[in-house]
Amino acid sequence: MKQIAFENKSAQKIYDSYFRRIRRTISVLSEADKQDVLMEFNSHIYEGLQNIEGDDEVDKLLKITQGLGDPEVVLKPLVAEKKLKQATTTFNPKHIFQAIFLNLKSGIKYSIFAILYLCLFSFGVLMIFKIINPENTGLFIKNGSFVALGTLKTTDTEVMEVLGDMFIPIMLLSALLLYILLTLGLKMTRKK
Repeated sequence: MKQIAFENKSAQKIYDSYFRRIRRTISVLSEADKQDVLMEFNSHIYEGLQNIEGDDEVDKLLKITQGLGDPEVVLKPLVAEKKLKQATTTFNPKHIFQAIFLNLKSGIKYSIFAILYLCLFSFGVLMIFKIINPENTGLFIKNGSFVALGTLKTTDTEVMEVLGDMFIPIMLLSALLLYILLTLGLKMTRKK
C-alpha cells in the first residue's frame, strides 16, 4: 500500500495516527487480510480527498476519517469475521481461540463453542493425569452405571475404572474427533 503524502504536517500526523489505530486493530489478521483492509481505507481517504472541495488538508482529512469512523469500532466485526474464516480454514487452535474470543459478543453460539473447546482442552489434561496418577484417573462405573470421567479417589470397592490402558488412546481419538467436529460446526455457523 502506498501511503498518501500530505503537504500539511498536521494532516500527515492525523493520517499516520489513523493508520496506526487501524494496524493495531487488525494485528491478529493474516498479512493478506491486513493489506486488503489497509488498501480499502487508504482508497476511501484518497477518493475523499479528491471529491471534497477546499484546500485545507486537515479539514478534508478530518471529515473523511469521521465519516469512516473509529477503526476500533468499525473494524471489530470485520476482524472477527475474517479471523473466524481463517480459523475454520486452517484448523489452527490459536486462530480458533482468537476467533471465538473476538466473536464472543456476537452471540450465545460463540459462548457455547468456547465452552465446548474448553471441554476439549480438559481431555488433554485428563491424559496427563492418567500418566501421573493412573489408579485414580479414567472412566469409572459402579454396578454398571456411570460414576465419573476424570480423576476420582474413592475407597468404594464397587467403583471400577473400566478403560485401563486404553484410556489415553480413547481420549486422544475422542479429542481429535471432537476438535474436527467443533471446528466444522464453527465453520458452518459463520456468516456467509
